[in-house]
Formats: sequence, structure tokens, C-alpha cells
Amino acid sequence: MKITTLPEPVDYAAGLELQQEHVAGILSGSHEETIYLLEHQPVYTIGRRRDQSSLRDTSSLPAPVHQINRGGEATYHGPGQLVGYPILDLRERGKDLHEHLRKLEEVLILTCRDFGIPATRREGLTGVWVENRKLASIGVGVSKWISMHGFAINITRDSLLPFFAITPCGIEGVVMGCVENETDHPVTVSTFSDKLRPHLIDQFG
Repeated sequence: MKITTLPEPVDYAAGLELQQEHVAGILSGSHEETIYLLEHQPVYTIGRRRDQSSLRDTSSLPAPVHQINRGGEATYHGPGQLVGYPILDLRERGKDLHEHLRKLEEVLILTCRDFGIPATRREGLTGVWVENRKLASIGVGVSKWISMHGFAINITRDSLLPFFAITPCGIEGVVMGCVENETDHPVTVSTFSDKLRPHLIDQFG
């Protein structure tokens, strides 16, 4: 398994194509398992579902919307947020999607604690929280037991404003938080990413 950081904010469609190509490569035997770390250009995403009310009024959203093959309701991706896409062969990892989700949460929780943030889980709600504030969202998809999509954790304060246009993850009254607010000092996406890497290796390597 390798970890690859993409240096510039990635267009969402290009990022999705990259994931799909890598999934196909693992299935054909030409690619190795890879976890991509990146920032996205501004975009809203939602899983394939009839009820899309968590997007509210799509005509007033300040960024485009993509409907994708992951679980979950509406969320936002953009600069100041670290996104991780683990393209992993779950056939070799027990075919356990629940365990995969819990490992993603654990990576983020441990990294937050490296910054002195008392992050935790909340019963029945996938993601990473500090009290009632949601720092990270997680939504995964699988194709023939190859994982794609993954996590997004808000790092800078600049990443928060676009969430006010939607009902994040379909949870009424949810408060979105970020690493900078919890530490009360500047933190870059790159700095957080560097701290995250060892925990990814511990959980998935």
C-alpha cells in the first residue's frame, strides 16, 4: 500500500475518474492499493438516493453538485479541507465494510488527538466529532470489494462557510467544526496530512 498526495486542488470529476481508474487497475492486477490525500475545488456531493432534501435549494448553491456511488447525504468539499480516498482491496481485508469505516474514524481521531483535540465518535452517527461539532464526514463506496471515496475533515476556518447552504449529512441542527477552531491556532492541510500518514499506515498498512 502507498500513500499519494495530490499537490493542487483537484476538480471533483477528475478525482472521481482517478478513483474509478485505480479501482479497475486493482481488479486487473495492474495497480497497487493506494490512499490518495488531496483538496478539492469547491463542490457539493450526495449519494444516489431519492430524497435529496439535504441539498436544500440546489439553484442557490455556490458550487456544483455531483451525485455519486457512496453512502450518505449531502456534504461539501473544498479548499481548507483534507480529503482521503483509500482505494483498497477489501477482498484481502476481510470484506468488512463496518471495520473499514471504523478504521477511517480511528485514523482521524488519533490525528486530532496529536493536535490536542479530544475527538471521538458519536453513537449511531458515522464521522468524527468534538462534543456536538462535526469535524469529519465519512462516506465510502465499493466496487467488487474494492473501496473508493472515503473521508473529508475540515482543517481551516475557510472550509466551513459553504456548509451553511445545505443540511450536512442530512442531520438537522448539526454544527460543522474544523481543526483550527478546536486548536485555536492556524493549522494547514499539509501539516495535518503529515500527522495523518503514520496513523494510516498503522491502520491499513
